[in-house]
Amino acid sequence: MASTVDILIVEDTLDDAALLLRALRRHQLAARVVVAQDGPEALDFLFGTGAHADRHADDHPKLILLDLKLPRVAGLEVLRRLKADPSTCTIPVVIFTSSAQEHDVVDSYHAGANSYVIKPLDWDALAEVVRQIGSYWLGVNRSAAG
Repeated sequence: MASTVDILIVEDTLDDAALLLRALRRHQLAARVVVAQDGPEALDFLFGTGAHADRHADDHPKLILLDLKLPRVAGLEVLRRLKADPSTCTIPVVIFTSSAQEHDVVDSYHAGANSYVIKPLDWDALAEVVRQIGSYWLGVNRSAAG
C-alpha cells in the first residue's frame, strides 16, 4: 500500500514546526506532511488510535522527524514504542532536536533511531539540512516502510 503521508513531524514548538514545513515546501520534498505536537498525538497517528482511529494504521509515513523534548510522552519513548512494534519498526526515524548532549545521541541510537540531527539555529542552515534529510530519506534511501 502506498503511503498517503510522506513525513510525520513530531514537534511541540509551533515555530519550529512551521520552519520545517517552510523548508520542505522550499525544496519541494514532501507533498503530504502531518505535524503531531506531542508524543501521544504521534503515537495515536502511527497506530491509528484516539483522534486518528479513522486512519488506517498500516498506512505509515515514509519518514518521521522526531524531536526528543516533547510534552506528555518524550520523543525517546515514542521512538522505543515505534521500534518495538513489528508494524512500525521499519519506518525511518530522524531525531531532529536541539540537544547536543552525548547521552541523548547514544540513547537515541540504542532505541533504534536511524539518524540524529541537531537543529541548526540559522534559517539557511536549517533549510539546507532539511533539504539533505529529505533528499536522502525520500529520494536516495530505499525504505521497507513505503
